[in-house]
Amino acid sequence: MDNPQILYSWKAPLRPYKKRGKLIIRFFLAVAFLLSVIVAFFNDLVLLIPIWSVIFLFYVLTVTPPPEVENKITVFGVETAGITLRWETLSHFYFYKRFGFEVLTLVSQPPLTYYAYLVIPDEATKKKIFDILIERLQYQEKVRKSFLEKIIDKLSELVPDDEQEVGLNENEKPLAASPLSQTVFPNK
Repeated sequence: MDNPQILYSWKAPLRPYKKRGKLIIRFFLAVAFLLSVIVAFFNDLVLLIPIWSVIFLFYVLTVTPPPEVENKITVFGVETAGITLRWETLSHFYFYKRFGFEVLTLVSQPPLTYYAYLVIPDEATKKKIFDILIERLQYQEKVRKSFLEKIIDKLSELVPDDEQEVGLNENEKPLAASPLSQTVFPNK
């Protein structure tokens, strides 16, 4: 028996996720090591704990894929991961892309402003969600980012993308495929 209070529901990952390789983990470790050396140089060793705990958090979020959750839009509000966001507390919504996923952002009303991020799996789902939400909430087409969000976006551009092999051009092959390596190491 379908619940008549549920307007729409969909399943999606809890957060946008992109599987990363060893290059990004090496990058995180190099940054942590560099910061640790700088902190140790100033004899402020207590700061090593938050540095390495943040690196551990980045590692866990990079390696562990998110679980799939069911999101629901009801007559009372939006339910996600067991939490109900009531219509009275929500202010506006907008969409943005992250790691190839479309993400719906729901923003609450001040003074306790919080954000809820819901992954949208496909374009048809996005259209249906948009049609339901536009009747109840204000749609913000142009996203106004805070100063901190702008800094985070700029810093995320500095993180290397691990899809290319380091030091190789598109026309070059790795060393293991060269004829010289096959004569030196015939078992490979």
